[in-house]
Amino acid sequence: MILTSVQNYSKGLIIKAIGLYQKTLSPDHGWGKNRHEFGFCKYYPTCSEYAKQAIIKKGVILGILKSLFRIIRCNPFSKGGIDNP
Repeated sequence: MILTSVQNYSKGLIIKAIGLYQKTLSPDHGWGKNRHEFGFCKYYPTCSEYAKQAIIKKGVILGILKSLFRIIRCNPFSKGGIDNP
């Protein structure tokens, strides 16, 4: 019971932190989104949106691990594309 409430609280806190990043610093979602006509990220959904979806679907620990793996794959040599959490 207590563990579930701690997990839900941490999940909500992380989701809000990602949302704050998207509204402010993200090149695809934030203040600079008008600079890139077709978007900056080569993946769909963007890494921050992927992280939000993964945490919601898989939970905090597995969602963060999937998000980190996605960020590692995002490099100049990757093709990009559509990726579902």
